[in-house]
Amino acid sequence: MIEIKNLTKIFKKPIRKEGILGMFATLFSRKYEEITAVNDISLTIDDGEIIGYIGANGAGKSTTIKMMCGILTPTSGTVTIDGVEPYKKRRQVAQNIGVVFGQKTQLWWDIPLIESFKVFKEIYQVPDKEYKERMDFLCQLLGINEFMNQPVRTLSLGQRMRADLAAAWLHNPKILFLDEPTIGLDVLVKENIRKAIKTMNQKYSTTVILTTHDMKDIENLCSRIVMIENGKIIYDGSLSKIKESFGDIRTIYVTLNYVPQLDKLNTFDGKVTYDYRDGGLAIKFNAQQIKVESVVDYAFHTLRANDFKISEISIEDVVKSILKKQNEKS
Repeated sequence: MIEIKNLTKIFKKPIRKEGILGMFATLFSRKYEEITAVNDISLTIDDGEIIGYIGANGAGKSTTIKMMCGILTPTSGTVTIDGVEPYKKRRQVAQNIGVVFGQKTQLWWDIPLIESFKVFKEIYQVPDKEYKERMDFLCQLLGINEFMNQPVRTLSLGQRMRADLAAAWLHNPKILFLDEPTIGLDVLVKENIRKAIKTMNQKYSTTVILTTHDMKDIENLCSRIVMIENGKIIYDGSLSKIKESFGDIRTIYVTLNYVPQLDKLNTFDGKVTYDYRDGGLAIKFNAQQIKVESVVDYAFHTLRANDFKISEISIEDVVKSILKKQNEKS
């Protein structure tokens, strides 16, 4: 279990003056600007959960992850993993965690990938039998066998990310921290990595803390999301609950052979809105207030639609709305 209590991290940034003289003056200046990256957050993560930890750039996600890993020491508050503070006992905690930073690799750049894995085997003291079994499993799960003997510097971004995931899982950690693991990857590689994360969670009950800007990662993997903005948690709950708070918003996209007069369309007592663009009509409504069948029947029989497509509100739309409201308040 991970427990975070009143966690705060403040960075001190020197106040720099302009020009060359200003640069030299800064070297001897003791004036600093304080930047609060994480601001008094509290959070509990149970064993086996997959948590989506999301927010805008600079919201404080990576700083929180680094404190949970023991890389950074909090300014105040505490983080404990199974009762141990990671920044005080890094070696002990490192045995139970795996970390993947999407823009940085933990692999050795100039040696074959297999040699990096052998180094990790010795670092984490993985027994020979367990190492072989785990490597067989990871090779099958992530498809890394085909480039196992290539130097890491020759791997594509997608290959390297799969290799980094395998390295993080090699010692079968209880907790896996994934900071933007699918950044810059193509659709197929992203899907393979999502499947791998889900499989590891189901097979070994691995706790996963995932930061990402790709909402497909959140929708496909996470049952719970924690949203942070300006260093503060602004939402902590299930995906279903966050969608319910916005209503079961559906949009029916229909194609027509004519341009409709929007002011004469049936709004079902103000419960339906319309938007016409380039031959397509978007019909938006809350399925908790009006039956989908009623709107579809109206679209086909009254509006004489040729074709249609129904979509639900996405988690990305929900997140945008929450962040927009938060920015309006601040």
